[in-house]
Formats: sequence, structure tokens, C-alpha cells
Amino acid sequence: MTDPLARHTDYGNKSLDESDVAHDPIAQFSSWLAEAADRGVYEPNAMVLGTVDADGAPSSRTVLLRAIDADGFVFYTDRSSRKGRALAAHPVATLLFPWYTLHRQVSVTGEVSPVEDAESDAYWASRPQGSRVAGTASHQSQPIGSRAELEARVAEVEVEYPEGRDVPRPGRWGGYRLRPRRIEFWQGRTSRLHDRLVFTRAGDGTEWTVERLQP
Repeated sequence: MTDPLARHTDYGNKSLDESDVAHDPIAQFSSWLAEAADRGVYEPNAMVLGTVDADGAPSSRTVLLRAIDADGFVFYTDRSSRKGRALAAHPVATLLFPWYTLHRQVSVTGEVSPVEDAESDAYWASRPQGSRVAGTASHQSQPIGSRAELEARVAEVEVEYPEGRDVPRPGRWGGYRLRPRRIEFWQGRTSRLHDRLVFTRAGDGTEWTVERLQP
């Protein structure tokens, strides 16, 4: 049996040089995201979201990036969930995009704020009927007695909102936008001499500086 902890993978010689990256890290991220999708990375927009709750305890989970623009990274969730409660207590977070097969990752740190209701409404309306039913029936992160009880709640919502009838967005459900203050691009290299370039906001927050970190 192969010992998974004894494996060693050489990450190759693909480089990440200061002269290769865009001046705007959002543009650079968008380029890498598109490349990950083109090269068949499974769920390239999946990201590990790290938060800190009111008691100072950290937690992480995988969510999906649903939009990116000059103002930041957008994701959606039940705001009464564990992550939502943590963001209410400490509106800062980290994002990690682990594109393992490309030997790349991007980590992002910044402040988080709820998106406008109109933006949440538009995204909710774009979701499949089943996802809207599930989002209405499930109170994310809250205990429930059994799978059967959850499925019964879903069935009740399906009766109330049959196929073709609009499922309104619950008030507890909506989006968040993380406005980055730090974005690090990581490229795996041979012998663990990885390339790491980190962008940080400078001055009034409209400009970025970039520096290389040791691996």
C-alpha cells in the first residue's frame, strides 16, 4: 500500500516572474482562473473561505466564487449560517484557490461586506429551481433531526412553489463581497523553490505594490 504521506511530487519549472504578471492583481487572477477552466481543473471557481467567529475561533469551508470585479470577490450563502454569523462578528476573511493540477494557488485577504439586495436578487433568480427550493427549505448550519426531516421540508416548499412559480429569495440569504487588500500568487517549482508574488494595496487603496516572497 502506498503511503500518502511519503509521496513527493516535483512541481516542474514553470515560472512566475514579476515581468509576467499584470499590474492589476484582479486582472492577473482572472487570467489564471480562465486558464484553470480551459485546462480542465474541476470546479476552478471553488475556494476555501476562512473566517473567525465571535469567540475568536477560526473555521474554513469550500464555497464557490460567483462574481469578480474591480471591487472584489463575490460569493453567496445563508447569512444565518456559521460563516454568516462569523462575518457579522468579524467582517474579514481569507480565500484560497487551490489549483493542484496546475501547481498553482492564489490566496486573498480582505474586508467583507454584504452585497446590495438587488445584486442578491439577480443572482438568486438565476439559480435553478431546485437550488432555490433547497435554499428556502434549509436553514444552513442549524441542527436537524434526520435527512428525512430535511427532505420533508423540501417537499413542503416544492408544493408551495411548484415548477414554473417564482421562489422568492429568503431575507436570510444573500451575497458577500470581499474587497482584497492582499493577493498572493503561488507557482510550484522544482525542489520546493516555489515562486510567490504578493500584491498589497498601497496609499489610498487604489494602487497596488508587488513583491517577491521566499518559498
